[in-house]
Amino acid sequence: MSDARAGGVPVPVLDIGGTHVTAALVGPGTRRPVPSTVLRAPLDSRAAAGDLLDAVAGAALVLPAGHGGCWGVAIPGPFDYATGVGRFTGVGKFESLSGVDVGAGLRARLADRAERLCFLNDADAFALGEYGAGAAAGHDRVVCLTLGTGVGSSFLAAGRPVHTGPLVPPHGHVHRLTVHGRPLEDTVSRRGIRRHYARLSPGAGQLLPDVRELAARATAGDAAAVSAFRYAFEALGLALAPWIDRFDATAVVVGGSMARSWDLIHPALTAGLASAGGPDDVPVRPARNPEEAPLTGAAEWVRGVPETR
Repeated sequence: MSDARAGGVPVPVLDIGGTHVTAALVGPGTRRPVPSTVLRAPLDSRAAAGDLLDAVAGAALVLPAGHGGCWGVAIPGPFDYATGVGRFTGVGKFESLSGVDVGAGLRARLADRAERLCFLNDADAFALGEYGAGAAAGHDRVVCLTLGTGVGSSFLAAGRPVHTGPLVPPHGHVHRLTVHGRPLEDTVSRRGIRRHYARLSPGAGQLLPDVRELAARATAGDAAAVSAFRYAFEALGLALAPWIDRFDATAVVVGGSMARSWDLIHPALTAGLASAGGPDDVPVRPARNPEEAPLTGAAEWVRGVPETR
């Protein structure tokens, strides 16, 4: 067992998103990111494969030495997490990494600082972090959502992600569900909210406000913006309700950049759950540590994955 897995030295982690990469060391005692090591750098998901790998490795190499050789790497799908190969096709980001051995590319760039890379889905990393020390703590079965450019999800049972079986959606991902006869992410996403706003506000023209601006407009009373948020997150509740019941979840935890607009999301999401007959005794909570959770979750993944994997 390596020192990092034994708990003697910090665990190096990466959280790779569509617009940024965050690198950090997670302390062996506190199991929280060491504040002085957290680095967030911009990332262009439309860049060429070599440039993307250079950017991710560049952030990783800024971390101080003295960490373990096994890295936890949170990255969105579609991705082959066992082999470290990208499967990004038709998703609008990281297309250049489709078919690329991301693990090999990063190990080559990190040289002697990376003995092994343990990849996991970014929503699973978030869920594991919130389960360890956040809003999912104490819940044996919990559904965690990440709301950003799209909708990510993790169904956690006894602290482990569930990806197969009749109790979860295909691959454990709610974005594979349909609502109103369309893929869920056509409605519950950055593009879906903006498109719905454009239909309700024809005068918006070609320069549509981004979701953050739409949230501000909704808070200020813009009826079209209010309706766009309500439509999206009621739809999420409609799609999610039967799976909360089937999985026998005792809580739903929500993170991601859109969750900052909690006053808009929570009422619509709970209304959608109720209208679909979802259980009324399952709390829907915002993440307690939305920034830290993917980092601490990636570190927990390193500690828990068998050496032979």
